[in-house]
Amino acid sequence: MLKSTGGQPAPPALTSLRGVHDWKEAVAWLRARGIEDVECITPDLAGVPRGKMMPSSKFTSNTSLALPSALYRHTISGEYPDETASFRYEPRDSDLKLVPDLSTLSVVPWETDPTAQVICDVVGIGGDNVPYTPRAVLKNIVDLYHERGWKPVVAPEIEFYLVAKNDDPDYPLHPPKGRSGRAILGGQGYSIAGINEFDELIDDIYHFSEKQGLEIDTLIHEEGPAQLEINLRHGDPIELADQVFLFKRTIREAALKHGIYATFMAKPMQGQAGSAMHIHQSVVDIETGRNVFSNEDGSPSSEFFHFIGGMQTYVPKALVMMAPYVNSYRRLTPDMAAPVNNAWGYDNRTTAFRVPVSDAGARRVENRLPSSDANPYLALAASLACGLLGIMNKVEPGPPTEHSANEGSIELPRGLLEAVSALEAEPALAEVLGPEFIGLYAGVKRGEFETFMQVISPWEREFLLLNV
Repeated sequence: MLKSTGGQPAPPALTSLRGVHDWKEAVAWLRARGIEDVECITPDLAGVPRGKMMPSSKFTSNTSLALPSALYRHTISGEYPDETASFRYEPRDSDLKLVPDLSTLSVVPWETDPTAQVICDVVGIGGDNVPYTPRAVLKNIVDLYHERGWKPVVAPEIEFYLVAKNDDPDYPLHPPKGRSGRAILGGQGYSIAGINEFDELIDDIYHFSEKQGLEIDTLIHEEGPAQLEINLRHGDPIELADQVFLFKRTIREAALKHGIYATFMAKPMQGQAGSAMHIHQSVVDIETGRNVFSNEDGSPSSEFFHFIGGMQTYVPKALVMMAPYVNSYRRLTPDMAAPVNNAWGYDNRTTAFRVPVSDAGARRVENRLPSSDANPYLALAASLACGLLGIMNKVEPGPPTEHSANEGSIELPRGLLEAVSALEAEPALAEVLGPEFIGLYAGVKRGEFETFMQVISPWEREFLLLNV
């Protein structure tokens, strides 16, 4: 236990694994742990941590932290798309200011020197809101719920693959060898032996998470070879998005410590299941704590059905925020353990929107469409926005599906460009997400598609080289 200078137990703020209330507590928290450096990070549009690192003394000295606005206008490969009518660069590429959210302060457990990290919001130099940054987009959607006296509650489930190191992108990825000395095969869903193959790595994931104050609910082996899933405890959307943001970084670092990669690509290996980020969602009345999806007698409420109606109507149009890359749509194909529909059903995993078995207090809707490559802030914002639009517009859902929902035609955008166009064409989404964000996001996604089109795939060389 940390002790104060007088030998008495330290105040609760100093013993906190995650977060302090103010700068005075931050100074004491950093000093008590001998922290030398602080990483000030924020997610870009892809969910990649961006920011600055500095000595802890500078961090606590009211230093102004700035990043260029162009940070939110480049593609995943670091390129800058051409301007269009709705995608524009800031003429002066002026600075944006990082504002540390001290409630996210935690150690960086994999660093050899004592290091802390803090997630930052982004504002203009004058303190004005920057509505297109991922954390701001999600906060705006949460505020729309608060205006109605409600609080959204979410629980993400994140799937990922462990893969052998691969320094040549021209070669396919392969599962790593576990403690048995052999590469693990597929078909290991819920296998304890599959988890035990990577015991030491998983121990490090738990250890790193505990040091950061991150709570893992459960960990399982999924269907793919060396494919794992981590479930997080339900809570506030912003806090959970922060946790997913940090978990991705944590899992990658733990894997690298053991000489392998952890990847959140939606479809890293041909012929294997893709990786999802399922999102469980409910809505609570702030004043009473009652689940808005249930009436007082325990029956499902009109808001519950309208939320589902909103998911069915708007999620296909917001899909690019939950499936953001060309690779994402390789996961959303028939017979690959992912929904290719906008159906809903009770305890039906073939539907896009599943209602798990629960009591009235835990009634919720699971969105099974998002992939694990999605920026968690944007995926949560899009999913919650679609449900809220359904409630606002009293959208009635179709009937629940009792059988397999994947046997008909595909009811979703089939590729990145189609999904981008669907987002741009829906005025209701522009109303809640903001036209500036949609224009910027769509411009980046179109730029990424054009970069992808410059790459010649093995399929093309295999079947077109000598046959056409």
